[in-house]
Amino acid sequence: MKTILIANPKGGSGKTTLSVNIAGFLANQGQRVAMLDLDRQKSATQWVAARPTDLPEIVTLESSKGEDCLNDYLVIDSPAGLHGKNLAHALRLSSKIIVPISPSIFDLNASRDFLAILAQEKEIRAGRCQIGIVGMRMNARTLAATTLEEFLAESGLPVLAYLRETQVYVNAAFEGKSLFDLPPYLAFRELEQWDFLLSWLEQD
Repeated sequence: MKTILIANPKGGSGKTTLSVNIAGFLANQGQRVAMLDLDRQKSATQWVAARPTDLPEIVTLESSKGEDCLNDYLVIDSPAGLHGKNLAHALRLSSKIIVPISPSIFDLNASRDFLAILAQEKEIRAGRCQIGIVGMRMNARTLAATTLEEFLAESGLPVLAYLRETQVYVNAAFEGKSLFDLPPYLAFRELEQWDFLLSWLEQD
């Protein structure tokens, strides 16, 4: 089972939005997908519960009755403030880590410290898992967007996507859906922004 960890110590950075849409993509590719929702608000768990039964199935790890080997992918929606032993344990499980970052000074400062911590973790140093960054809620031609782009360029890590702020994500989530469950004409602009991220996910 391949594990994808979505992590950033800052609350409101877009972890759950990324998690459920990644899970939705994988499920639509015919993969058997489980989600582990570590966030106290349990938003991802609620999303799975609201998911229509006619869509590709996604289960929570709790509902899979411990049969982890039957899943192809595990997507972990991590809580704010993930650190120390909990972070180290999550890293040991993960083959890929995605860090969502929003364009605010508070997010940039928290993310800078978090990326420095990741670089020191044994699993990262040993090259056992890959890290990628996603710029969230990007409104083009704004100072915040420019600042975020400059920050990401300095990180030395691959930028997997810049995802614009749009109600498409919100409206889909209300129905237990991801972008990849929608008719293409409703989300074609958003889907284009995911191209490189999806290619990176599918790399071994």
